[in-house]
Amino acid sequence: MDRERADGQLAQIAETVGLARRLGTRVWLRGGWAMDFFLGGPTRDHEDIDWFAPAADAAALAVGLGALGYTPLEGVPPEQQLDFVKDGLESSFALVDLAPDGRVLVAGGPWAGTAWPAGLLDGPPGRIDGLVCPVVAAEAQIEIKRMMPVWDPRRPRRAKDAQDIARLRAALAAPARA
Repeated sequence: MDRERADGQLAQIAETVGLARRLGTRVWLRGGWAMDFFLGGPTRDHEDIDWFAPAADAAALAVGLGALGYTPLEGVPPEQQLDFVKDGLESSFALVDLAPDGRVLVAGGPWAGTAWPAGLLDGPPGRIDGLVCPVVAAEAQIEIKRMMPVWDPRRPRRAKDAQDIARLRAALAAPARA
């Protein structure tokens, strides 16, 4: 594992959680770092840091990240996702709408209004050492990793997703979590 890269990503996770707190919004880790925070430690190298963030707070979040030295990246339409880079490390914020009935919805693009898995943002925070961070619920992480190739056939199944699903299922089945 590239410890320097992981340490830089962990520092940026802490920085982003602190910014969200100061802005009065929330962010939730998704993807590989969400799994690692759920499990309590890094399991593998991560290409980037993936987040969910409320679409209603995207503009303030973008300004705050800019003030911290994050540079916006072009690519995905901004109503769907915000992408940034700092110190060579990328962070992506998939935007969600929070419906009055509690459902979490895709905020923009061709799937706007589509519900994410139930309970997506209802899990307990995760921890690595002293850093506490909101994360996508483990059950929803499994569902997303399992279904993404079905939802978007352009995204093939990846070996790391199968490994992540196995790790999450094992942790959920462990007596301490039961």
